[in-house]
Amino acid sequence: MIVVHATFPIDPDHREEALDLARDVVAASTEEPGVIDYHAAVDVEDETVLRFVERYEDAAAVEAHEESEHFRAFVAGLSDVLAGDPEATRFAVDSATDVEL
Repeated sequence: MIVVHATFPIDPDHREEALDLARDVVAASTEEPGVIDYHAAVDVEDETVLRFVERYEDAAAVEAHEESEHFRAFVAGLSDVLAGDPEATRFAVDSATDVEL
């Protein structure tokens, strides 16, 4: 399994546009083969930061996602809404266990 965590600092003047971009890419990405989960959220401590957590079955699913039309549209739209450099980390996960809360 591959997990991606990405952080996007958003220009406050373009927050709604950024949220629309996020909604669109999440809706399309969750329908892709090999995507386990794909979520975006506003940071509770800084509403100008969007955080994405994505889970994929394998590296091939990540590659297919990154080549998809909706992901490319998301990346293109980011240039108009970012307030700084985005950060992303990709994790290769060998095992995962559900945690009882």
